[in-house]
Amino acid sequence: MSVQTISVRADDADIRLDRWFKRHYPHLTHGQLEKLLRTGQVRVDGKRVKANQRLEPGQSVRVPPLNAAERPAGKKPVPTLSRQNAETIRAMVLYSDDAVIALNKPAGLATQGGTGQTRHLDGMLDALRGKGEDRPRLVHRLDRDTSGVLLLARTAQAAKVLAAGFKHRTARKYYWALVAGVPQPRQGRIDLALAKRDDGRKEKVAAAEDDGKRAITLFTTLDAVGKRAAWLAMWPRTGRTHQLRVHAAAIGTPILGDGKYGGAEAFLPGAEVADKLHLHARRIILPHPGGKGLIDVTAPMPPHMKESWSYFGFDEASADADPFAEIADD
Repeated sequence: MSVQTISVRADDADIRLDRWFKRHYPHLTHGQLEKLLRTGQVRVDGKRVKANQRLEPGQSVRVPPLNAAERPAGKKPVPTLSRQNAETIRAMVLYSDDAVIALNKPAGLATQGGTGQTRHLDGMLDALRGKGEDRPRLVHRLDRDTSGVLLLARTAQAAKVLAAGFKHRTARKYYWALVAGVPQPRQGRIDLALAKRDDGRKEKVAAAEDDGKRAITLFTTLDAVGKRAAWLAMWPRTGRTHQLRVHAAAIGTPILGDGKYGGAEAFLPGAEVADKLHLHARRIILPHPGGKGLIDVTAPMPPHMKESWSYFGFDEASADADPFAEIADD
């Protein structure tokens, strides 16, 4: 590789230089960048700068050759995207335009890599990169075992606007869940603070009124089979880790297949349903980042949930367009 001079684009305006490198050269560690800055190998408009330098459109960033020496110690280069993975993620696309991509993430596929995760959605995003475009950006996450609508941004500006929509609650995220038992009352609001806890073996999320972060979920029962199981629509008004799973268990109706938070009660002996998590991000509605009205995307259920719906006789076509129209949302 040779020295490159990169012009700062409009959608990278006002971000710090270290964040710019993280966005465009994710394999470069912060320590490695600091060394390149100290030695003058990285410059902005020909001048020495610090990592916290804010960038403006049109400025030039000098990027030296970044070879194997700049890779994090003990880490291997990111593997080339396989044809199979490229075809897999392209088949997930529900909606796409010049700013946004909506995917139907399958259950069992992690959103991002982690310990022991060699295959994840983040590692497939290059397959959705258009000619001359940056790599699409994740703007939120779904648990590995949760399926459904997942949004990506094609540009940094779109990512910023979409992230603000989630943060300021202008996004409506509707989930479908199959739970053990029927909640009483059949619809309502769960306001239960949550915090991460480590029991020495694995990390879990638990109710924590004293030191937890406030978590709010609206729910309504769409159908039920006696007192045995219920089909819920759930609307998380906050975005805490495992929020819906913990909240469902907290009201006595754990999500089917969720042994982590529901224990044995999350399984129905004798029922012909898969021992998989029955939680699906059904629909997302939020303002388009380019001011083009609303994005409204619905994801079909994964096979194991379709089979369970058929087993219990639920008709997904009977669900109201807006199941939360009559539930107060403060």
